[in-house]
Amino acid sequence: MKFMKLGSRPDTFYTTDSMRSVSSDVSSDIIIQVKGTRYLLHKFPLLSKCLRLQKLCAERVEALQLQIVQLPDFPGGVEAFDLCAKFCYGITITLSAYNIVSTRCAAEYLQMTEDVEKGNLIYKIEVFLNSCILHGWRDSIVTLQSTKAFPMWSEDLGVTSRCIEAIASKVLSYPNKVNLSHSYSRRGGRDDASYNGSESQRHNKSMSRGWWGEDLAELGIDLYWRTMMAIKSGGKVPSNLIGDALRIYASRWLPNISNYISIDSDSELDSVGEVTSKNRLLLESIVSLLPSEKGEVSCSFLLKLLKAANILKVSSSSKMELARRIGLQLEEASVSDLLIPSDEMIFDVDVVITILEHFMLQGQSPPTSPPRAKGEFERRRSRSAENVDMMFQESRRSSSATHSSKLKVAKLVDRYLQKIAKDKSLPLSKFIAVAEGIPEFARLDHDDLYKAIDIYLKGHPELTKSERKSLCRILDCKKLSVEACMHAAQNEMLPLRVVVQVLFFEQARAAMAGGQVTELPSNIKALLAVCKTPSKSAASFSTNGTVPPEDQWSVSGLKSPKPNVSTLKMKLDEDDDLDDSFPNGIEKSSKIKAFNMTPNRPKRMFSKLWPINRSTSEKN
Repeated sequence: MKFMKLGSRPDTFYTTDSMRSVSSDVSSDIIIQVKGTRYLLHKFPLLSKCLRLQKLCAERVEALQLQIVQLPDFPGGVEAFDLCAKFCYGITITLSAYNIVSTRCAAEYLQMTEDVEKGNLIYKIEVFLNSCILHGWRDSIVTLQSTKAFPMWSEDLGVTSRCIEAIASKVLSYPNKVNLSHSYSRRGGRDDASYNGSESQRHNKSMSRGWWGEDLAELGIDLYWRTMMAIKSGGKVPSNLIGDALRIYASRWLPNISNYISIDSDSELDSVGEVTSKNRLLLESIVSLLPSEKGEVSCSFLLKLLKAANILKVSSSSKMELARRIGLQLEEASVSDLLIPSDEMIFDVDVVITILEHFMLQGQSPPTSPPRAKGEFERRRSRSAENVDMMFQESRRSSSATHSSKLKVAKLVDRYLQKIAKDKSLPLSKFIAVAEGIPEFARLDHDDLYKAIDIYLKGHPELTKSERKSLCRILDCKKLSVEACMHAAQNEMLPLRVVVQVLFFEQARAAMAGGQVTELPSNIKALLAVCKTPSKSAASFSTNGTVPPEDQWSVSGLKSPKPNVSTLKMKLDEDDDLDDSFPNGIEKSSKIKAFNMTPNRPKRMFSKLWPINRSTSEKN
């Protein structure tokens, strides 16, 4: 920290509770009152350097020998006036980064300019500010922080802008170095002691790359936003370092946001609302500073911002911007990251649907509109704005989701569905919308999806028969593992149509595996005889049986689905679940006949019961 001492006389101010005076043989002839404190001083030393006091004293010609001047709006208060008064008397004063802004504003208020006297206080402060304070990293930050107490004065005097320029220039000059970091060197020993091995190396590397991020995190959001914009506009700092700095700032100022909305006391509602409003502005500012490039901030960090955005009820534009950015790198997310709190339901499913839409839109060019005549406003549109649009479109096309990323997201979505399926307030339409947000080819197996459907059915026993059928249309029984088929075959919550499909495909798959089934129903034999094409059969019954241990069901005590085939005729006779699969006029007894149809017509009848070759969109 740099200091400057002005004056040559020692401090000779005497202070009481509300009165301050200077030791002198000459009696005081002016009283100056600043915020409740009175100063017994002399006109000559003050008026010789302060043009404002000259004007005030000239306006008031009082009969009394002791003239009183009140300064109610004096910037900096008593401490700043002390320094100015001592300077006028030639008493030594000390300036530093902590008091230079208040003293500069006070000197400007008193008009201590060169027109009044050469070498006046304003000149000396400006020399010290430009030659010393703004050359130091820590001094520049401290000075910038102190401008918050005098925002209008600091802006008019250019102190704020000069501090921001000085800080930005240092970051642009040394974006990857640590030798200017006050906070890093201060905490280096403690951090080294708390980490060991590779963890310590990773921590130190992260600190060295973003050495300026922690120091700037001490700034308020207004000054931080302006400083970061100046750094970004320089174009020399890598985007990943910008992202690291934003993450550090968010972790510094947005901890435990949920605590603000859990306070029930009426007396604290105003303070809670004020805190929430400040944090809302802070979060929206962070979103506006995010790097435009994909992957420069982690998906987990973006989802944390989105969770905070939901709690703080930020603007819809900020939420949609976060959803768009998350969609570009959704494959990096975890299930816990996607569990975003909501007011209407336990979790915000709508925003996840939006994220999925942005993920699937990667690489697709935006729709083109027909050309139109340019108006006066469009002709004057800047070329930079057009370049920004072109860069955004190119970024969108170049960031197309790969096949492997879609496979990862499919697994992620199915396990996310298992979590939200427990929410009794989750509408069926939203559950289906999330499940259908993933293309069919991305799901190599449907075990996780079936488990999510099973959880939803158990949590929503009030679903009607048609709603259960609508829910199960998103399930492809051909892609279920043996364990899942055994569970589904005895699942009483499933529609009968799904149970029939499971039994059929399991028996057919076993038959295709090498005749391991000793008793194959005649209708299935007939179907296999008609559709016996090796390549087609292999494609139809392929499945991925690899299921993580935590997602496997216990199959102990479950019987083989084979005995259910023998009782299927009775269930068909008792249940009218398959009525819509047959033309009008066919009685229930005809269903049993159809199920035992001779080999000459199995393909046509089974196409009514089980749409094997239909696409997902065609399933009724």
